[in-house]
Amino acid sequence: MDAQALNQLTIALDPMSQVMLASAIIIMMFAIALGLRPSHFGFLRNDPKLFFGGLAAQLIALPALTIALAAILQPDPSIALGMIVVAACPGGNVSNFMTYASRGDTAYSVSLTAGSSVIAALWTPASILLWSELYSPTADLLETIEFNRIAFVLQTTFMLAVPLSLGMATAFFRPNMADKLRKPLAMFGAAIMAFVIIRGTLDFWPILIGAWAIIMIPVITHNAAAFALGAATGRILSATPPQQRSLTFEVGIQNAGLAVVLLIAQLKGMGGAAAIAAVWGVWHFFSGGAMIVFYRYLDRRKVKTT
Repeated sequence: MDAQALNQLTIALDPMSQVMLASAIIIMMFAIALGLRPSHFGFLRNDPKLFFGGLAAQLIALPALTIALAAILQPDPSIALGMIVVAACPGGNVSNFMTYASRGDTAYSVSLTAGSSVIAALWTPASILLWSELYSPTADLLETIEFNRIAFVLQTTFMLAVPLSLGMATAFFRPNMADKLRKPLAMFGAAIMAFVIIRGTLDFWPILIGAWAIIMIPVITHNAAAFALGAATGRILSATPPQQRSLTFEVGIQNAGLAVVLLIAQLKGMGGAAAIAAVWGVWHFFSGGAMIVFYRYLDRRKVKTT
């Protein structure tokens, strides 16, 4: 399958799967909010440059870099749209785990995840719309599918903001209940999402295999550029080495599950875009694992030379 054929493909799930996927995002956003505490925003008070600089790298610099990559690689519009949607989504708990495994600054990583998650309810839909309009091929694509921009922003904001607000309220007024519910709900939401995505991937497996070459090049390049941006941001902000590792993962690991939901539920399930988001969600486990191994190797080498 060539890029044009993939671009014209519509990946549609049955109504039950769509409900399950949207429910998974709502549950996971609620679970994330249950874990938010004032201490997670400590960097905002203690080192605002590091906090806001890290968020800016995630929320502004990464989408801008994505547009630049799209201009260089010139993928089909559907593939470029998938790259933009992934870049506009916040990070997730996976980045916190990878930061911990690589001996980065976990507290800083959690702070950035908390900050981006709170902002995402309003920022993610607006960001997707903004950057898609700035890149003319994706702007033209949205016109061809008669994309309702106002409905997209309102629906996506509602889907993210409501569970986030309810979770934060629960964490504030019932902290003990929030602590008990957070992990089971997060695992339940992740299980639902994994089931639907794996099922959908298997259904469209012959198509994805046929188009692997035109999917993997943008995914690998985009993910590598995101890691490099995070590392460079850490150096620019004069962060400590553990904080630089945190930034590398916070910028390099995005919530691809949310991207898949938005593309299928809100953006007509266009083949190239949905394929990019789905493959990114799998690939970042391999790339993130490789980064962990690399950082551990640097630590061992440093010990031997001291």
